[in-house]
Amino acid sequence: MEIHSEDDFANYFDQSILDYKEGSSRLQKKLPKMTQGYFDFTESCFEEGAMAKKEKQLMALGISIYAQDEYCIMYHTKGAVQHGCSEDEIMETIAISAALGGGAAFSQGVTLAMDTYDYYSEKTQH
Repeated sequence: MEIHSEDDFANYFDQSILDYKEGSSRLQKKLPKMTQGYFDFTESCFEEGAMAKKEKQLMALGISIYAQDEYCIMYHTKGAVQHGCSEDEIMETIAISAALGGGAAFSQGVTLAMDTYDYYSEKTQH
């Protein structure tokens, strides 16, 4: 990730999430039934239930870090921030993922997840 300014940094996260949404829309045009089924399923998985939305975002983040899925790392870090996760909660999620996923999960967590957390937590404070 080559970043030269704060604007590039900000645009990287927002643009990556937008790229995911645009790709999803493209697939939805060709496979509407399948895509809508997937969207309905995942949306229901993240509804409040026995677990709070915040906990579900942290769980998804940990799995995303383990799987080294960069788009999901950004998406679920953003979701965690939106549901009030603290820096400590993000860091503990990274640690648990790294305990199972080793150095690759650790490196994704301490770089991409923390950079995303910093960006969105600062953005929500303004």
